[in-house]
Amino acid sequence: MAAQPESIAIPDIESLVRPTHDERARQSMVSVIRKLALGEMRTALKRDYDERVAPALVAAGREPRDWRDIERAMEPELSYRFYSTLRYHSQEMGYLSVQSAVERALPGMIALARDLAERCPRGGSLRLDPALELPRYLSALDVHLAPGCFQTEYTADDVAQGAVVSCGAGVFLAHNAFRRRSGAVGDSISHWIRRTRPDFAPRRVLDMATTSGKNLLPYQQAFPDAELHGIDLGAPVLRYGHALAQHAGVPVHFSQQDASATDFPDGHFDLIVSTFFLHEIPLKLTRKVLRECRRLLAPGGLMVHMELPNEAAVGAYENFFFNWDTANNNEPFYTGYREQDPRALCAEAGFDPGCIFTAMVPERVSFGEERYARYLRGEIAAPPHGTGAWFVFGASR
Repeated sequence: MAAQPESIAIPDIESLVRPTHDERARQSMVSVIRKLALGEMRTALKRDYDERVAPALVAAGREPRDWRDIERAMEPELSYRFYSTLRYHSQEMGYLSVQSAVERALPGMIALARDLAERCPRGGSLRLDPALELPRYLSALDVHLAPGCFQTEYTADDVAQGAVVSCGAGVFLAHNAFRRRSGAVGDSISHWIRRTRPDFAPRRVLDMATTSGKNLLPYQQAFPDAELHGIDLGAPVLRYGHALAQHAGVPVHFSQQDASATDFPDGHFDLIVSTFFLHEIPLKLTRKVLRECRRLLAPGGLMVHMELPNEAAVGAYENFFFNWDTANNNEPFYTGYREQDPRALCAEAGFDPGCIFTAMVPERVSFGEERYARYLRGEIAAPPHGTGAWFVFGASR
């Protein structure tokens, strides 16, 4: 008989990070600044372009042909420069605002994560590979301006980057009502899969670039009989994610692996997912990851990647706005990825073109059941990406 999970209370590793009064005030200030940048300032920037900059370009015989023309026209404008300043510094400050509290809590978090990794009282596992060579695309930059990124280790059994990335993201997403819930993306996509494929019952689920696994845990609610796996290159985020999963009572098998070349056998998974992953790696690796997905999927399996809409899916101004991250948020592969057709990438990886799809998936809670039912009947569309819904693409095997 299989051993039963221990019926004990497991501390929440995230609750060990206890900011002071002044640190909470700073975090609130950062959230307000970021809300200003991505809310009011975003709207004001678009209005300035539509009402002043664009008409001036047309009058001068320089009507923009694409997003690059818009970017060149907007770069010297004070509205754009002010918006960029607020957005850049609020992104950076989001992570910095949690570092002091993380450093104070670090010994306790390491001890808890180490204990849970040794005992795994809720099942699951944590498999790390100290010999794994981290690729330069990850180690050369602090992606998203997160100091230390996902993989940096400062001490034995470190979890600091897991805490900084997770808590920092909580600060700069606090303004966004439909993303405040932990794992909102995974919750919404797993719900969408269940509603659109009611007979689909995966045995194993793989989340690529899982970081702390927050968008993997909701799949346990959607598919309670499925075995969950999460892979990432960063050991600190995996240690942290394993502790979070143990607290949540969800048995997850975390392993430190490169998503373009995993050690799982052929056809091992029925569902493969990812969240905002493919635009953060070189395009040649994106192609390898999709080929690896096809190898790993069992017959009848499903692949769903939540990503940025590609350039052809939105207008020139939206492309200018999205591509800000390429030069300003340490995401150098962002634009090159968005230039691709995700359907073509899937076909190139060997998926049957007739089984490839794109969709806009509504946020489950904020969209509401009545609207969701109408959406499923095709009576209304989902909101645009990032404003109450997410763009996904994928294929069935």
